[in-house]
Amino acid sequence: MGKLVILKFIDGSFDHGFTAMLQIGHEGERPFVETTGKLPPLPEMPLYYSRWQDAYWRLDSRYRIHAKKGQNPNVSLTADCIHAAQLLKARFNTWLLAEEFRPLREKWLERLSPDETIRIILQTEDSQLRQMPWHLLDFLERYSKAEFAISALNTDAPSPVRSQDKAHVNILSVIGNSNGIDTQADQALLASLPYAQVSTLVEPERKHLTDELWREPWDILFFAGHSSSHGDRQSGKIYLNKTDSLTISELKYALRKSVENGLQLAIFNSCDGLGLARELADLRIPQIIVMREPVPDRVAQEFLKYFLDKYAKGMPLYLAVREARERLQGLEDQFPCATWLPLICQHPAVTPPTWNDFVQLEPEPEPQFVPFSIRRSLTIAMVASLAIGGIVSGLRAGGVLQGLEFAAFDQMTRLRPEEVPDPRLFIVTIDDEDVRLQQQTENLRGSSISDRNLTRLLTLINAHKPAAIGLDVYRDEKVAAQYPQLIAQLRDNPNLVAICKVGYDKANPYGIQPPPEIPPESFRVGFSDFVMDADEVVRRHLLAMSPKSQVESRCQVPTAFNVELALRYLQPYFDGQHTGFAKEWDENFKVYLSKQPQQLLTAPHGYFNKNGRSATGNWQPYEVMFSRLRSRQGAYQGLTGDAYGTQILLNYRATRRPSEVAKSKPLRWFLATDHPPRAEELQTLIAGRIVLIGVTARDRDVFKTPYGIGLDERVPGVFVHAHKLSQILSAVLDGRPLLWMWSPWIDGIWIGSWAIAGGLLAWVLCARKSRSVVMPQVALAIGLSTGVLYGICVGILILLGGWVPFVPAALTLGASSTGVAILLTRQPVQSLNLVYSR
Repeated sequence: MGKLVILKFIDGSFDHGFTAMLQIGHEGERPFVETTGKLPPLPEMPLYYSRWQDAYWRLDSRYRIHAKKGQNPNVSLTADCIHAAQLLKARFNTWLLAEEFRPLREKWLERLSPDETIRIILQTEDSQLRQMPWHLLDFLERYSKAEFAISALNTDAPSPVRSQDKAHVNILSVIGNSNGIDTQADQALLASLPYAQVSTLVEPERKHLTDELWREPWDILFFAGHSSSHGDRQSGKIYLNKTDSLTISELKYALRKSVENGLQLAIFNSCDGLGLARELADLRIPQIIVMREPVPDRVAQEFLKYFLDKYAKGMPLYLAVREARERLQGLEDQFPCATWLPLICQHPAVTPPTWNDFVQLEPEPEPQFVPFSIRRSLTIAMVASLAIGGIVSGLRAGGVLQGLEFAAFDQMTRLRPEEVPDPRLFIVTIDDEDVRLQQQTENLRGSSISDRNLTRLLTLINAHKPAAIGLDVYRDEKVAAQYPQLIAQLRDNPNLVAICKVGYDKANPYGIQPPPEIPPESFRVGFSDFVMDADEVVRRHLLAMSPKSQVESRCQVPTAFNVELALRYLQPYFDGQHTGFAKEWDENFKVYLSKQPQQLLTAPHGYFNKNGRSATGNWQPYEVMFSRLRSRQGAYQGLTGDAYGTQILLNYRATRRPSEVAKSKPLRWFLATDHPPRAEELQTLIAGRIVLIGVTARDRDVFKTPYGIGLDERVPGVFVHAHKLSQILSAVLDGRPLLWMWSPWIDGIWIGSWAIAGGLLAWVLCARKSRSVVMPQVALAIGLSTGVLYGICVGILILLGGWVPFVPAALTLGASSTGVAILLTRQPVQSLNLVYSR
C-alpha cells in the first residue's frame, strides 16, 4: 500500500515565515504521523523565482512554436536561464534546511522508505509558494516513486462519482486556438489509447463546448491550444478560437455538471496553466495536469506521449507524471527547464484513478447449461486419467523423474525418528589434527598414519579383544622392515580386515592394491568402493562385485569391506553352509542364523519385523535375505555398468548426524603420552565390538548423503562404511528392515490408482459447478490429496522400510485432476447437469 504525505502551510508569507504541518499516512487511511514546524522569513525568495521566470520567458518559448530543424536556441539566453534555475534551486533547498523546519524533514526521512510509492500534496493558499520548484528538493532525489502535487488549503468535499457500467474511457478533446501549434499529434495519441472513445471539438464556439459538457458523462477533459494566467496566478483563460477566449468562471456550471457526471481528470496541454488550475480546483475537479509556464510545442507533445503511454498501461497517475516529466530531460539541451513544467493539481480527499478504473466492462452473459451424462463424463475421466498415468510412467521409465524422486526420498529419510548410535561399533578417526601432529614427527610415506603409530594403535586395540578390526586406510606399500610387529599383525591377525579399491571408474581404472602383507587366501580384504547415483549421493550399498568388473584391477576381492567385517561379527551365530552369495557374486546375499545371538537391540521406529521370534515368543533359527536391486526397480530405471554384483538400498542409521552412527575417538587420544587412556575405558569402548580405523580429514574422501550435499555436510568414507556395517548387523540381529521397492508391475498399479483417484476427484467436483469455481476447488483438493499421499509414503518408509513412489503418484494425481477438470469444463457451460444415458 502506498503512502500519502500532506504538507500544509497553514498561514504566513515570505516576509513573515510560514507555519507548516506534515501528515503521513497510508492511502485511504487517517495519518499515523503528524508534526509541525516553521519556515523562516525569506523575502527575497520570490525574487529568485521572478529572475528565473524572466530568463525563461526571454527564450521565446511563451507560445508553442515549432523549433526549425537544425535551429539552436540563443546560447546566451539559455545560459542565463540555466544559471537562474541553479540559483533558485540552491536558495530554495537552503531555505528548507532551516532549523525550524528540521522536525518535518527528519520525520519524513524516518517514516518514509525510498522504495515506497508516495503521493505528496502541498496545501497552501499562497500563490508564490505554489510556484516554487518543490520537485527539486534535495532529499526527494532518493524517493524514485514520489511526486508532488499542489492543492488549496481550504477545499470542499468532492462530488461523489457515479458508478456506470461502460466499456470505454470517455474523453472530450477540445482543440482551441492552435495557431502555430501541431495539435494533430495530440489527437493521434488520444485515439490510440486502449478503450478510449474520443470526442473532438476543433476551435468550438462557447455554446458548443458547454453543451458537450452538459450532455455527456466525461471521464477525461483534454485541452490543447493557447492559454494564459493572469498576473496573480489565481485565474486564467483559454483561447477557443482565433477570436474568442473564455475564463474558467464562464464555464463554471458546465464544468460543475461534468464533475457530478464523473469527470475525474483534466489535462491542459497548454501554456501557463497555474491560474487555470486554481479556478478548476475550486470546481472540485479531482485531478488536473497543467504546465506551470509557457511550454514549447514539442515539450508538450513529448510529455503527453510519455504520460499517456504509462498511464494507459496501468501505472499510477503520480508515477506516470513523474516518469514522463523526467524523460523530458532529454530535451533540455534545446528547451531548458522542460522538466519543471508539468504539474499536478489534486483534490486532497480523492485517490487518483488508474486507467482501468474508468472502464467497467459489462459481465459476459451466462452460458447455457449443456446436459452431460454420468456415463460419458465418467468415461472421459477414466480414459484421461489412465492416459496421464501411462505418460508419467513412461517418463519415469526414461529416467526423467529420477532427480525428483531422489530429492523426495532424501527429504523423507530426514524425517525419520532418531536412532541411538550402534553399540556394536567403535570408530578411530584420523582427522586433520592427527595428520598435522604426525607430519611433525613421523614419516607418513603418503599414508594417513605412520607404521609406528599404526603398530601402537593395533597393539592397544588387540589387547582389549575386539570382535573385528577394520582398517579403512589404503596401505599398498610394504611395511618398513623395522616394524616386524606390524608385519605380523597384518599377516596373521584373523580379525583384521583391510581395504583395497577396485577402481572400475575411468578416473582410477586399475584401483589400489591391498596391503602386501595380507595373504590373498585369507579373505581378510574387502573392497572399499561405493556406488553413487547421478547426483553423486550414496544411496546404494554394494555388497559384492562380479569378477568381470575386476579383470584389470589390482583389487581382486569379491566382497565389500563392510560385509567381511559383518561376517566376522556374526560368525559365531550363522550357519556357514547357508550363508553367502548365490551364483557368482551377482545375486542375493543371505545370512542364516542357527544360534541365538547374545546381544539384540530393540528394533527402532516401531518396525513390525521380529526376527527369530515364534508365535510363542521363543527364539527360532531364521534367514535374512538381502535382495539385490534389479536394473529397473523403483526410482532406478536402467542401472548399467556399476550394476554388476549385489547392490541393495542403504538404510542409513537415523542418528542426529551421519557421523554419530557409532562412538568415536581421534587417533591422538589413543597415542597421548601425557594423559593416556585408562584401561577400563578402552575395555568399554573396544571389547566385543567392531573397531573401524579411518580417515576423516577434510581433504580426503568425503561423500554426499541424503542428509546433506554441501561441502560441510559431506560424510567421510569411514562413517559411510559404518552405516553399511550397521545396516547388515541391524537387519540380521535386530529385525531392522532393509529398504525395499516394489516391482515395476506394482509400481504401475500404484501410479495408475492415484491417476484414477485424481480423475474421480475432478469428476466429482465438476458436477454442477462452473469452471471458475471448479479450478480453485480442484487445486485445493490436489493439495490436500498430495499431503495425504506424502504422509502415506513417509509412514511406509518409517514403519516398514518401503520406498514407495511419491513423485510419480503425485504428478499423476495432480495432472489427472487438472486434465479431467479442464476436459469436463472445456465447453461453454457453467455447470454439468449429470443425467443418466439410456
